Amino acid sequence: MVSYGFWQTVPLRWKDNDVYGHVNNVVHYSLMDTVINTYLIDSGGLDIAAGPVIGLCVESQCKYHASVSFPESLRMGLRVAHLGRSSVRYEVGMYAASSEELVAEGNFVHVFVDRASRRPVEVAGKLREALAALA
Repeated sequence: MVSYGFWQTVPLRWKDNDVYGHVNNVVHYSLMDTVINTYLIDSGGLDIAAGPVIGLCVESQCKYHASVSFPESLRMGLRVAHLGRSSVRYEVGMYAASSEELVAEGNFVHVFVDRASRRPVEVAGKLREALAALA
């Protein structure tokens, strides 16, 4: 497995399977969003409900390598590929928990903005420290 600074295992759900019997592509995007925000909340202190700063997704991409289905779990690896003044580009690896096979790779870009004005703000303090730790 490629090196990632943060790992989270996520169980797939029955409803994640599509009519073709595998996890639908939109689920991969949802799981990327989940692992990123779990890390930001737990390690970076991001207050998604009432904090003055929020992260907006401005770009995302996913490359699929293998099929996966419920009841499998995915091991989600997270790292920071680029940390800018107000933005961060994450890389996410999704591996089948039972076999360590690479299922998908994703990229996700957040721009951090002021909650009220929606204008970009500098990533600072505990949030910057947490993101730098994954770079």
